[in-house]
Amino acid sequence: MKVKRRWKFLMAAITLIAVAGVFVSEPTFECDWSVISAADVAWLITATIFVLMMTPGLSFFYGGMVGAKNVISTMLQSFIAMGLISVLWVVIGFSLCFGDDIGGVIGNPLTFLMFHGVGGAVYTTPAGHILGGASIPLALFALFQMKFAIITPSLITGSFAERVRFSAYMFFMMFFFFVIYCPLAHMTWHPEGLFMKWGVIDFAGGIVVHASSGVAALAGAIFLGRRKAETRKSEPANIPFVLLGAAMLWLGWFGFNAGSSLHADGVAIKAFLNTNTASATAMMTWIFFDCLRGRKPSAMGAAVGCVVGLVAITPSAGYVTVGQSIFIAFVITLICNIAVYWRSRSSIDDALDVFPTHGTGGIFGTVLTGIFIQEGLIAGTWDGVVVFLYHLLAIVIVFTYTFAMSWLGYKLIDHLIPMRVSAYSEKVGLDFSQHDEHYGLAHIGERELAEYEEHIREKYNMST
Repeated sequence: MKVKRRWKFLMAAITLIAVAGVFVSEPTFECDWSVISAADVAWLITATIFVLMMTPGLSFFYGGMVGAKNVISTMLQSFIAMGLISVLWVVIGFSLCFGDDIGGVIGNPLTFLMFHGVGGAVYTTPAGHILGGASIPLALFALFQMKFAIITPSLITGSFAERVRFSAYMFFMMFFFFVIYCPLAHMTWHPEGLFMKWGVIDFAGGIVVHASSGVAALAGAIFLGRRKAETRKSEPANIPFVLLGAAMLWLGWFGFNAGSSLHADGVAIKAFLNTNTASATAMMTWIFFDCLRGRKPSAMGAAVGCVVGLVAITPSAGYVTVGQSIFIAFVITLICNIAVYWRSRSSIDDALDVFPTHGTGGIFGTVLTGIFIQEGLIAGTWDGVVVFLYHLLAIVIVFTYTFAMSWLGYKLIDHLIPMRVSAYSEKVGLDFSQHDEHYGLAHIGERELAEYEEHIREKYNMST
């Protein structure tokens, strides 16, 4: 069978990285315990584990929503990010996000190349700012931030589910990571980043993670076009998977938000409390609002609602009161529910409503953050107005930049590797056509099996 060049390129890349790793010196992991807090280290290790668990949770969440012929492919699109992004993060991603500042928009790629110098010490930037927590090793901060980088491109996959070519998606994931995620993370979370200097607050990823992934998802849904009618009308394959995924996300989000304090302190507890309260509020609001509109309370609605609440509170979790977290979740849940309805009536086929939930939730969550933080609009001062306006400006920049660069990425990759699978591959399902696997033959009739066998024969004939 003829091997396609894309796989030769990817194998050559991982080989080069592996060989280069032999020549990289390892920093010391000895800690200065007069500076390092054992409690902070223990909590951040726990939080890092929680955040990583969110990506398998997302796999179940998305995998249960699609049709039976696309469960494995959809789950793998999230799961594969744990491998690909982890490697890229160690090689150069951490440097681009948190390396020494270049113009407030990107990090020096040589600062931590191949994790050089990333060990047990605390790192101080040339401008005199401590990078990450002042009481945790730099390596632990880098690991914690890695998990955010992993889940962000995974979120995008729900928009173009059931119709994207796996290899093309992997190349887009790399493009998104380098061109979109790394600059936004640097501008928002690096102590010398542009948004940070403006006073923009994004406690745990409202714009870096959710707004960016949601906008990229919107661009992808428009670029790839609608699925075939038969695919769009397919029933969710496994709603218990959706509930399991939502539960894993809810649990993991405690690390996502409370861990972003970077300390085992009162801010972490506050973020923990606000996260749970917002998710619970959003779940009940989504169900009640659905019932007011004549629908029955559903497991799918409960799962989506709780995740919307988690998204809504993410940018402000460590700053607002518990009462404000209820209000934020309530308002944004109504907005997202209406956005999902509007999307369903439009021609945009965002398969799993990534933009109406994550994108919209991240954007409006950032708006409300600019209102409710103590330095924001609620302070009633001119400085508060300025801080609020900077939040709005940051949203405009993120939306515009992310949409434009995502569209460019889809366009470039589609020129090299068709982003969308063929109509025939979509018909037999991506599990079969992309991975030669299947999720339960009970869901597949004799006609579909015959079509798949014909599909395999065609693939074999083309390669010989």
